[in-house]
Amino acid sequence: MLRSVAALVLPAVSPFEFATICEVFGIDRTGDGLPPLELRVCGPEAGVPLRTTVGASVVPDHGLEGLAGADLVAVAATREREFAPEVLEALRAAYAGGATLLAVCSGVFVLGAAGLLDGRRCTSHWMNVDELRERYPRAVVDPDVLYVDDGDIVTSAGTAAGIDACLHVVRRELGSGAVNTIARRMVVPPQRDGGQRQYVEQPIPSCSSDGLAPVLDWVLEHLAEEHAVSDLARRARMSDRTFARRFVAETGTTPHRWLTLQRVLLAQRLLEDTDLGVDDVAQRCGFGAGALLRHHFRKVVGVAPADYRRTFRGVPA
Repeated sequence: MLRSVAALVLPAVSPFEFATICEVFGIDRTGDGLPPLELRVCGPEAGVPLRTTVGASVVPDHGLEGLAGADLVAVAATREREFAPEVLEALRAAYAGGATLLAVCSGVFVLGAAGLLDGRRCTSHWMNVDELRERYPRAVVDPDVLYVDDGDIVTSAGTAAGIDACLHVVRRELGSGAVNTIARRMVVPPQRDGGQRQYVEQPIPSCSSDGLAPVLDWVLEHLAEEHAVSDLARRARMSDRTFARRFVAETGTTPHRWLTLQRVLLAQRLLEDTDLGVDDVAQRCGFGAGALLRHHFRKVVGVAPADYRRTFRGVPA
């Protein structure tokens, strides 16, 4: 049963992610039928202001001793990557004492520095996942999800995904009725579909070869047409084998994968900027049928085309 929450704030704390923890766990909602929760805001030293990423300060009421005995320790996002030994020791002690750890966005780096991510599934903001893998290679980083529940360690992607992770903990510990009440008061969905892939700007493999670049430019202007590798090789005046080898060397991917990605990228633009139906989008992108578009779109972006349109265009799909 969740009764007490310790919010750990550190220098360069992000005010939004910290406020998310306070909004979900720190407001008295006993009048709505929810059980009381004790929220303790903890920092390296009680009463010592901590600068946030926007210049304002947060003053924790408790020092690191406030982590002891908490059912949940929620680590707010921070831009710092080096942490005081006493902070890491207090976090390890709280975890060893039975606390569930929740890291919002870059708060996961604090867990990693404490040695708590070895062999554990976790996530962070999509802009941080490469750094997270590099710093903590024994962590199992999932870059595509809004949050990861790995039992006694819960981590979230960036910003608004922290709301998803906090509400998930409420649902897990207090039930669906409690999370619905909180979500309704916050005017957010109690659970969002999809992962953070839909928010990631997809990289477009570039090509510097004078022999391939004109061919790829031509393909981009004719995505609605069928394109066999042999046809593209002839246009590039190469053998099929040479073309395939040069293509991978120049772009880092295969012709089929490159073509599929370009079609998905075009589909994203059409879903955002036009009112075309999914079948019409599929035709313009070269997928032919809506079913094939849905298959590849979900595989690349992580959500269905209709869900993507609702998120990024805000009109009925």
